[in-house]
Amino acid sequence: MMSVKPYAQAEGSKKEQVTAMFNRIAPKYDFLNHLLSMGIDKLWRRRVVRIVARKKAPVVLDVATGTGDLAIALAGIHPKPTAVYGADISAGMLARAAQKVSKRGLQHTIVLKEADSEALPFTDRFFDAVTVAFGVRNFGDLHQGLCEMNRVLKPGGSLVVLEFSRPHIFPFKQLYGCYFAHVLPWWGGLISKDKEAYDYLPASVLHFPEGKAFEEALVQAGFEVEKSRRQTLGIATIYVAHRPLQ
Repeated sequence: MMSVKPYAQAEGSKKEQVTAMFNRIAPKYDFLNHLLSMGIDKLWRRRVVRIVARKKAPVVLDVATGTGDLAIALAGIHPKPTAVYGADISAGMLARAAQKVSKRGLQHTIVLKEADSEALPFTDRFFDAVTVAFGVRNFGDLHQGLCEMNRVLKPGGSLVVLEFSRPHIFPFKQLYGCYFAHVLPWWGGLISKDKEAYDYLPASVLHFPEGKAFEEALVQAGFEVEKSRRQTLGIATIYVAHRPLQ
């Protein structure tokens, strides 16, 4: 299910190709991300932040932080989080994140680390909450990545995952499918100069085990699922789970 790669004709594992892809498109990533989602991704992230904000002064890890949008939003929680760590495998994306963190004067709240989601460089039971926005479908080994996030969470700690899903309602399902499969790759490829990267986006969503299948993957990694909420007619889904107390 998770074997789709950005560059089908190239050598290298999915993880290696995803790293190279994000390093390549990092300069245009923010512009394209907001343009192609029509800004709705900002609303979804705010909803993730509200869930995490229920914890008082948490220590938070944002996995696959990319250019840092969610980490920066999490830093605005009141009362303020003790710390927000942003981890990503792409040095190019982290460089963009570092610029944004510095511009906002958040260097003392946000710690950025180049790290593999499948081998997180943090001790067991360190975080009160872990978030991932549009990152889990890029994991080379989904189960290992979920197990690592479970490992670094404190007992009772929350995992909040925001990921693309597939609309089910007619005719929106058909309209969005056409947009996602044809318009988005064309625009993304034209602006980023990497058409394969934006061909990979719909392919990775199509191959991702969404809904009940992803909930089962969470359970297999040791989580207890609290709820899943589809966003904007099913374009994305927010999954909320926690590490059991025992």
